[in-house]
Amino acid sequence: MSGVNRRDFLQGGAAALLARYRRPVHPADAGTTPQFSTTDAGWQSTYDRALAVLAGNVQMLPRFDRPVLIEGANYAGVWLECGPHEGLVYRRFRPDVARNNHLTFFALQREDGQIPANNKRTEAGLGQIQMVVPIAATAWELARATGDDELLQRAYASCSRWDDWLMRYRNTRGTGLVEGFCTYDTGHDNSPRWAGMPNQCPGKDAKVLPPDHGLPRLCPDLSSTVYGGRVALARMARALGKQGEEDLWAERAEKIRKLIIEKLYVPEDGAFYDLDAHGRFIRIRSDVLSRVCGEHVVTQPIFESMWQKQLHNPAAFWAAYPLPSIALDDPSFVRPIPANSWGGASQALTALRAPRWLEHYGKPAQLAFLMKRWCEAIQRDGTFRQQLDPATGVFTEAGPPGYSPAALVMIDFTWRLAGIREEEDSLEWNVRPDPLAAHGGRFSIPFDRHHSAAMHYDSKGATLSVDDRHVARIEGGTVRLTTDRSGRPRRFTGISEKTEEISVRFAAEPARKIAVRPNQTVQL
Repeated sequence: MSGVNRRDFLQGGAAALLARYRRPVHPADAGTTPQFSTTDAGWQSTYDRALAVLAGNVQMLPRFDRPVLIEGANYAGVWLECGPHEGLVYRRFRPDVARNNHLTFFALQREDGQIPANNKRTEAGLGQIQMVVPIAATAWELARATGDDELLQRAYASCSRWDDWLMRYRNTRGTGLVEGFCTYDTGHDNSPRWAGMPNQCPGKDAKVLPPDHGLPRLCPDLSSTVYGGRVALARMARALGKQGEEDLWAERAEKIRKLIIEKLYVPEDGAFYDLDAHGRFIRIRSDVLSRVCGEHVVTQPIFESMWQKQLHNPAAFWAAYPLPSIALDDPSFVRPIPANSWGGASQALTALRAPRWLEHYGKPAQLAFLMKRWCEAIQRDGTFRQQLDPATGVFTEAGPPGYSPAALVMIDFTWRLAGIREEEDSLEWNVRPDPLAAHGGRFSIPFDRHHSAAMHYDSKGATLSVDDRHVARIEGGTVRLTTDRSGRPRRFTGISEKTEEISVRFAAEPARKIAVRPNQTVQL
């Protein structure tokens, strides 16, 4: 969950926080949406086209009677690995669609607990499990943010049954970790990680193990998805007043977290690998690493080792356009880059997921670099495609344009770079004058139904306000200010890759100067 401290939330406040925002969510809420404008014509035009792509990709699918946000481009459907997360990112613009991108999977869940891997125009796919961002985590974050009791209860029931199904049918070796049976289980189409393996399970039945091939594999990313789901289930249980079940889910989460590290992490490489049925590691360094971090599986010291050796290593994953799906220096990197390739291309899906872990592990300054590069590449190309070359930033021109994750990257990153974001009980003000989005930039968001926050840029800095009441004036550089929902200041965060000295004037206070280092937090 983006921006959420799992341990703190488990220790207190879940039910109270849910109650605070409890209200029904209706399509009519879509009329009150975030507003952004800039004097930079290129950024404005790309942002507006991204919104148009997303609006066009809100469609009806068979087997479900409400509109959902489909993947777009080549993909006429919604997938478990990404559809719920994409809906969550889009919720400010279409809360009904965000909700439906979860409910479609719960509605199609089978009697035995299996959640389909997708709902496409042609079928609801049952031949793989294909999960990355846990639907339990995104459902919980959406329910908490909107006070949606019905979604909370449905998510808790469905995701509990899904966890049971995974342990019944994808723990055949009895290790407690989740097993991969085929390529599509992890959504890694055309990846050397799964070279020679079948795409789907026999008979399109995800319970059936393909013969031989060294299967099943213990998969760190699939197991991490279950870990993240269990953390969310513990939070949901707390909000529902089920203390005994909360403790059980928390225990199960910690158990699988430890197993992932003990069995699938190679410290000298700073990497996680699949372990096949013969006890051999599949030593291909892939975006599995960022997926494990996405669920906050590793401790900060382990993360720092991974960060140094792999994730922030320009020879491996910190490319000119992060993050490649295979490390640049891995011999298995596939060139020339083909279409739909998890064999090296930097994927929009991976970029969209990056804030979920770079913020958690205290790297907002480096996240800014990734966001800027992706926004630059999307503006140059302008067609919203699936993947780009990590070295050049050139998108692969294969198939139709209009890929939802790329459009969401442009929208979400605009607000994360230079706008305002609502995070639990806080407002996050990202004052960054240098991206073109900030040139004459005006950002405003509604929150708590009857309130709004606004930030206006001019040539010297930015003015911040809540309900037209002055919060702060910041000049001279880049910084993040976090306030409570009424605008009372809490802390500054360094979101630039260099030390920034800023001038800040809060309401009824004289201006003062503050220096903030990269990734530093200064409490106020």
